[in-house]
Amino acid sequence: MSSDEPAPKQPKRSPEPSGVDLARVALRAAKEAARARGDAAQQKKQARRGGLRSGARADGRDPMALGAAINRLINERGWEAPAAVGGVMGRWPQIVGEDVAKHCVPEKYDEDERVLVVRCDSTAWATNLRLLAPTLVARLNEDLGQGRVRLIKVYGPGGTARRYGPLRAPGSSGPGDTYG
Repeated sequence: MSSDEPAPKQPKRSPEPSGVDLARVALRAAKEAARARGDAAQQKKQARRGGLRSGARADGRDPMALGAAINRLINERGWEAPAAVGGVMGRWPQIVGEDVAKHCVPEKYDEDERVLVVRCDSTAWATNLRLLAPTLVARLNEDLGQGRVRLIKVYGPGGTARRYGPLRAPGSSGPGDTYG
């Protein structure tokens, strides 16, 4: 590589998993390996007895309840944190209170940056929520696990679409003048 060539961009790294996260992954892998060994032994035993047969007892071919299937998928894919944050968005009124929930709605969660974005319907409520943000971060981390939410970004109202026409005042930026 010559000095004329630009240095390659470093890929965006996700935060290193903590010891608790690594322990969860290792435990999940060990459980699945043990389950696979048990399933293999069961199949060998059934093959010796004359092949796989259906019976009254449950086996791996039986249908699974929807809730159990979803939980299994979440655990296998490692989606525990995004699912937990999605649950927070569903329980937003219980977490922040009914009054705040009427005026402030969570919009999205950036897992890489660990930032929750909240939109408020007025600048007064946005200011109020910015003052409450450290308390909310602590409450959310208590509920989700330490470090899941690092920052809450609060945005005010988006405003209405700008209309241009004969009734527009010269020099005005439209309805955006009143939102800030």
